[in-house]
Amino acid sequence: MSSPIQANDPIPQQRIALSITINGMRHDLEIAPTASLLDVIRDELGLTGTKKGCDMGGCGACTVLVAGRRIASCLALAASFGGAVVTTIEGVGTADRLHPLQAAFLRHDALQCGYCTPGQILSGIALLSESPRSIDDIREGMSGNLCRCGAYPNIVAAIAEVAGL
Repeated sequence: MSSPIQANDPIPQQRIALSITINGMRHDLEIAPTASLLDVIRDELGLTGTKKGCDMGGCGACTVLVAGRRIASCLALAASFGGAVVTTIEGVGTADRLHPLQAAFLRHDALQCGYCTPGQILSGIALLSESPRSIDDIREGMSGNLCRCGAYPNIVAAIAEVAGL
């Protein structure tokens, strides 16, 4: 007969398998079933460009692209993304060959502290694929990304440049 579980007994950590492609590289991982996609990206894979801001889906700092669509990775249960193709800021451009939106951010001084910039750029890339037709479309499309430094006019200008507006 086994003894009953005591309140101070450690709870075994269950892990589940996850196969996911991030920035073109396939990863086969064992993760906690409750892990967010953000935590897997940052803590399991060490890709720290994706930021943890509010951890409630309200600031956009954790934005990543899944099959080209933007999502708040802090709200995404990693286990539901088996087989998914994810892009983080580390998968966008390189230091010597920037993505056109990254280059526009630099030209328009569309960043200050830089904390929100990865999420802003990934949201902007997704928005550009939706073909915004006006500055108002850009403002609306970027409304889920906060910038506490207030670089909004420059962010909008950078996206507008790449959109040809």
